[in-house]
Parts: sequence; C-alpha cells; structure tokens
Amino acid sequence: MKTPHTIRYFSIAALTPVGLLALASIFGGIWSIAALAYITVLAFSLDQLVAFARSPENPQAEFPDANALSVVLALSHFALLPLAVWALSNGQNVWWERLCIFFAHGLFFGQVSNSNAHEMVHRADATLRRLGTWVYISLLFGHHATAHVKVHHVYAATEHDPNSAPLGMSYYRFLPRAWIGSFKAGLAAENAMRRKAGKSGDLHPYVLYVGGGLACLILAYVIGAWEGVFKYVLLAGYSSAQLMLSDYVQHYGLRRREIAKGVFEPVGPLHSWNAPHWFTSFMMLNAPRHSDHHSHPMKPYPALEITDEMAQLPRSLPAMATLALVPTLWRRVMDPRVAQIVARQTADSNAQ
Repeated sequence: MKTPHTIRYFSIAALTPVGLLALASIFGGIWSIAALAYITVLAFSLDQLVAFARSPENPQAEFPDANALSVVLALSHFALLPLAVWALSNGQNVWWERLCIFFAHGLFFGQVSNSNAHEMVHRADATLRRLGTWVYISLLFGHHATAHVKVHHVYAATEHDPNSAPLGMSYYRFLPRAWIGSFKAGLAAENAMRRKAGKSGDLHPYVLYVGGGLACLILAYVIGAWEGVFKYVLLAGYSSAQLMLSDYVQHYGLRRREIAKGVFEPVGPLHSWNAPHWFTSFMMLNAPRHSDHHSHPMKPYPALEITDEMAQLPRSLPAMATLALVPTLWRRVMDPRVAQIVARQTADSNAQ
C-alpha cells in the first residue's frame, strides 16, 4: 500500500514530544507528566492498537521531506538539551517535576535524537552528516559517528563488533564493553583509513569529538554551574546508554558465519532483530526495521521495509529494551528465539 503522506506520521510522532518537552522545561507541573507519558505509556499503547505496513516503490520521490524532518529534529535537539540542563539545575522545580523532566528528555534524546543522528550520519549530504555527528557530540558520544559506520556496519553480528552482544551476555556487561570498545575500534579504523588515504595531516575527527564534548561541558557550566555540568553528564550518559541498549537488543545472540579467515557472510535478515510496531517505528524514524538498514545502509528511513523472513522481536523495541534491564527475564524470552534463528540458519546452510 503506497502512502504518499506517510512523512506526516513520522513528523507527528517524532515532533510532538518536542513541544511537550519545551513546555515541561519552562513550566514544569502537568507538562512534565505529559511529556513523560507521551514517550512511554502512550507510545507503548498505540503500538498495540494498530498494525501499519508500507512498501513504497519509489521512496525518494514519495518522501521528499524526509531530510527536512531530520534537520528540524536535530535543531530541536540542540534547543532542548540546554533547556533541559537549565530546567534541571535552576532549583525552581520540585523533585518530582525534575524527575519527570529528566526521564522525558533522556528518553527523547536516547530514542528520537539518537535515531535521527544515526539516520543523518548515513546520508550522502555532508551537512546532514555533520548535523548527525554534532548530535552525538552533544551527548558526549561523538566517536559513535565513526565507530557505527566503520566498525559496526562492517562487523555487525560478529565477535569483532563490540556493539553486537553474544548469547548470554547481560546488558550490564555489554554496556562498558560497547562504549569503550567502540571508542577504541572506531579510533583504530579512523587511523587506518587516514594512513591509507594519506590524510594524517588533516584534523583528526576524534579531536572534534573530544573537543566538542569539552565545549558542551563548558556550556553546561555557564547554564547551571557545577550542578548543570553534573545534570548534563547524567542526561548525556542516560541518553547514550539507551543507544547502546538499542544495539544490545537489535543484535543479541545473532551471528554471521565466517566463510574464510576474517571474512563473513553478507549481512542478512537473520542478523538483526526487528520490530513492526507502527508508532514507535514512526517516532524512531524506522530504526526498528534494522535488518533492511544493515542490508542497505544508505536507504532513506521512510523506505525501510520489514518482511516475515526477518528475525522478529515479540514486542516493540522500547518495550524489549525495558525487558533487557532484567537479565533473567530477558534471557527467558530471547534465548529460545535465538535458538530458533540458529536452527533456521543451519537449515538454510545445509540446503545450499
């Protein structure tokens, strides 16, 4: 079913919390509850009500405003982040308002801003890539702009990717491995590429990542003194932890076959977990349609598809991310599903 105006659904789902978050930061009270409720309870509930499927034939022609929405979301992120630091450190809100403001903003930055930045660092347009990179930098996670493209997309679903969790690893063990491992692996990949291209004299991207992060810390101090810095680091850490939680959920236990020493089979539909739930897919710019993204990294987000042959999560990506915070329950639900995928891969391999 072709839907020429689907971009409106992305806009409504992703931009509505921007207004609620701004109102929560400025006025607190009921707006802080509304912002948190929108991005948690309402998003989960709407996912359960409607199944929404699309299969656009000409995504570039059908969704001309996709890049414009990404730019608006990025600019909104840069406005909301200092506003959140101010709201959390100005001492005018009572404790429950600050708590709602923190989690509402953190969930937006972690699920919407990160998804949007992820989309932009894959675009061919240099301006979009820079915007996406600066979203990551503002969340003190700038190296992800390098590590995601040059490490994760090369080695996803293998032991060489620090952001692909093996079977049995909890999220809490995965988190430091993913952050530190992606920093190191991204730096090594960047250095190797620069040596090969003869660009050793150019500004190293990691200087921008670290220097930009320091500039953001200084801005946080200007906004809220040391309390502002503390709240900013907490907010950025919470947001980045959600990105890594998404990686954890979307690749848990899945592995590509090594067909030669250091050479792996092409990434396919059984190497990422996907979620068809419509509302959170719109809100996260189709990030839960992960297999298609890995197979076609440059495909614009409105064109990403999901098929029955892909590995499927039993609930939406945010719901499964919440479950992953309880390792015993997570393994009870997901380990049997991983076993089913492995059996399918084995059967497919034997049939060839």
